[in-house]
Amino acid sequence: MLSPRTGRPTHLDVRRTPEVSTMEWYWWLALSLILGVVEVLIVDLLFLMFAGGALAATIAAALGAPLAVQVAVFAVVSVLLLVAIRPWALRRFKKEEPETATNISALVGRSAIVLVATSGVAGRVKLMGEVWTARFDGAGVLPVGTPVEVVAIDGATAVVAPTDVVPGVGTSDASPSGGYGSPPSGPAAPAYPPGYPTSAPPAQP
Repeated sequence: MLSPRTGRPTHLDVRRTPEVSTMEWYWWLALSLILGVVEVLIVDLLFLMFAGGALAATIAAALGAPLAVQVAVFAVVSVLLLVAIRPWALRRFKKEEPETATNISALVGRSAIVLVATSGVAGRVKLMGEVWTARFDGAGVLPVGTPVEVVAIDGATAVVAPTDVVPGVGTSDASPSGGYGSPPSGPAAPAYPPGYPTSAPPAQP
């Protein structure tokens, strides 16, 4: 209704302006992003469902739906996601955990190269193209460049032993070259005094 004196709308014609509706979908979108960030930190698939509800309310607000409808859309979509999607997603997530553990167990027996001198306390090796923290399953220190074998995985640490030494047998004995290796095979050659003939005498006719 127009005022007969000013020709402007009276207070009875004050309605919800488009700017208010636009600001509402901004708020819903911000809420959706915040809930998504919380989900990334917690990884419980709970806040992700509410983020989906807030995203649905964002679409409703952008289409010009009243605030009550936006809230209803947020509540209904969030509940549907919690009831229908979250249990399935949790089951799927738990199914993938044993597979990850199996992949880690598959690293046992793999060959690696020492990148940083490795002792029974700390060290680093290159395993499957990746750098791992490592420790030596024995006494002494493995020098850089030593080929090793993974004998166990302890959390995020690879427990290694030299590839030419059986773990637990002679791992503390150093080879003459300074590394860890097996002693030379075969009997040692006897020592002869100077001038002693080492060749066999000729056969008698």
